[in-house]
Amino acid sequence: MSGRLVLVRHGQSFGNVERRLDTRPPGSELTPLGRDQARHFARQGVSRPGLLLHSVATRAAQTAAEISAEVDVPPSEVTGIHEVQVGELENRSDDGAVAEFNAIYQRWHEGERDVPLPGGETANQVLDRYVPVLTDLRLRYLDDREWTNDIVVVSHAAAIRLTAAVLAGVESSFVLDHHLDNTEAVVLAPVTDGRWSCVQWGTVTPPFYSEPDAAPVADAVESGTDPMG
Repeated sequence: MSGRLVLVRHGQSFGNVERRLDTRPPGSELTPLGRDQARHFARQGVSRPGLLLHSVATRAAQTAAEISAEVDVPPSEVTGIHEVQVGELENRSDDGAVAEFNAIYQRWHEGERDVPLPGGETANQVLDRYVPVLTDLRLRYLDDREWTNDIVVVSHAAAIRLTAAVLAGVESSFVLDHHLDNTEAVVLAPVTDGRWSCVQWGTVTPPFYSEPDAAPVADAVESGTDPMG
């Protein structure tokens, strides 16, 4: 089991620039910078992809296409790994919407996974569609001793952070304090008994410590950055 699962956030989208809660597929396209970010990710050589997958969102497909051109691995679309669906908050960028999303997202990581976003998903609904995809990839490829490559999955930050935290048991306070920038990745390695180990979270490697005196909801509103990171 030498291959890893590389869950990479898509490149910068126009929705990110506008700080919109842009979650409903197909969603916005990549900016020119987003395409550059995707190519840079591929050229860094941090992964040796044997399989390249992406969600149904346009920004994920475009990111995968740019990576594919660099690593010569064809991209394939996979359902179930799109972004957390925010329902009535869709396409809003005001402070109130950002704060509401982050407050509920924080409750999810603190164990309240059945709390829904207004008109949107619960954490359990996200996990119910996302985790089976990763489990299937593990059973088909990563648990095969002859498989030695990584599987690169181009997906979305909020969904990646939630799923990886649950699968690998990453402390919720760390997850809430450490967003993913565009084309940053969470890397999971399969270990015994069907468990996963998180070996990289963005630019951070284990052990994972939370930031002192962090306030995730207030920080998200005040930072001015896109809320889905």
